[in-house]
Amino acid sequence: MQKCFLSICEDTPGNAWRERFVAGHAEAEAWYRGSGRGTPPTAAECAAQLQRHMPELLGPYERARALVGEDALAPQILSQFRPPPLLHGCTQAVWLGADGPALVRNYDYPLDIVSDHFESTRWFGREVISKGQRPWGGCLDGMNADGLVASVTFGGSPAQGLGFSIILIVRYILETCSQVPEAVAALLRIPVAQSQNVIVLDKTGAYATVFLGPERAPFVSRTPVCANHQESSVSSGLSRCVANSMARQQAALFALEGSGATLAKLTELFLTAPIYSREASSPTVYSAVYRPAALTVDYLWPGNVMTQRIGSFRPGKYVHDYGALTR
Repeated sequence: MQKCFLSICEDTPGNAWRERFVAGHAEAEAWYRGSGRGTPPTAAECAAQLQRHMPELLGPYERARALVGEDALAPQILSQFRPPPLLHGCTQAVWLGADGPALVRNYDYPLDIVSDHFESTRWFGREVISKGQRPWGGCLDGMNADGLVASVTFGGSPAQGLGFSIILIVRYILETCSQVPEAVAALLRIPVAQSQNVIVLDKTGAYATVFLGPERAPFVSRTPVCANHQESSVSSGLSRCVANSMARQQAALFALEGSGATLAKLTELFLTAPIYSREASSPTVYSAVYRPAALTVDYLWPGNVMTQRIGSFRPGKYVHDYGALTR
């Protein structure tokens, strides 16, 4: 299977974003309604929750709403408040040795659902480079011009709560925070809809792994690696997924702690099993190596590297052939 990826510069959402939203509207609505969900929140409720928890995003949110015009469900979709559950895998690790600090991550997700764009934006004047995800403002991972990196993985529990999609929360962090303590404070106070793990790293080498969920108190850890579990009691309903997650986490930890460990070797490991996934249901879509001190990110696929830098982001296109994935 092939997938085309675009690198785009779009300081703030405009006509190009509106065209993407319109083209993907059916998918976005299906995503937001989910399966077996109750009545969605009202537009007024969504705006009120955004105002309460991430007020800085209210202006961009209202501008995005204006761009799509009269649309019955767009205010709720764009708010990303009370999104549906999504269960997929990812792995990430912090490297603090030579050539660091760095954050290495794999993003595993169905190829036909993950958005196709990497982007450079300047919502509030400060550049943010990120892997964008629909419907509006979503960041799967990214870095801002102050050298703050944030990246997310699913946390393992199917619990669903009254909170926001983590991809909008990550956007908020990159838009409003400069250092790890600020980012952690934001993660601790904003309600999240689903079990999520977030690693934040800044150019000084400060980092934190924050375990979040609607059914648990947030917990800040110094573990440099996370995959798709928190503790077994939280994730007990997904034993096969937890076993796979633990295998990936242990492989990454071993690479960090082994003799002769280097960033290059860690990166290579993320392109091999068990961390690199070839499963058709949730393959590794891309890998990334963020270097906040250098303000660079390498987006990786086997056989290809796309490097982007804060201050000199290059638009372009890349088509990757994933070959025959396993069922």
